[in-house]
Amino acid sequence: MPNPLVFATHNNHKLQEVAAKTGSQLQLLSLTDIGCMEDIPETGTTFQENASIKSHYVFDRYKVNCFADDSGLEIEALNNEPGVYSARYAGEHGNHEANINKVLTNLNGVTNRKARFRTVISLLWNGEEHFFDGTVNGTIRTERVGAQGFGYDPIFEPEGYDITFAEMSMEQKNSISHRAIAMEKLIDFLNGKQA
Repeated sequence: MPNPLVFATHNNHKLQEVAAKTGSQLQLLSLTDIGCMEDIPETGTTFQENASIKSHYVFDRYKVNCFADDSGLEIEALNNEPGVYSARYAGEHGNHEANINKVLTNLNGVTNRKARFRTVISLLWNGEEHFFDGTVNGTIRTERVGAQGFGYDPIFEPEGYDITFAEMSMEQKNSISHRAIAMEKLIDFLNGKQA
């Protein structure tokens, strides 16, 4: 069994997605599992900066191998907004309904609905930092469809599909999502380290 690895998140949806991806390959722990209850400030201006801030915060205080991700939705017609502000686009952190409403309002009447979800992971493994990224392209629907997932999933239709992330099972989303792509790179890296 590999050493425990801490995922720097309190978000159970994210934890479930990643745990489903890693299976028994990793002993995955959350911030709650290690007693870190504080919200780690995300003061960076890029996904990479925010991921790095979070992973260093955990490593510096708890001295454990850990990783953090920062993810967001980038919409071409909105100059790649909401980007790093995806979780707090409408002002209040984590208000998914308000965030979706703001996106739909800002895109009202806009024909270019191209968008992409991006994830950057910062892994601190034995004190060394490594980055992994993942992107999935798609379009923004004009209204919400589906009840699965979280965040912008009900309005994001990935390229090559005619359903939104929120209409997919976790297994289906996990096979194509931005976070899944980045996690596969991280898992491949760790498998190489532990071989």
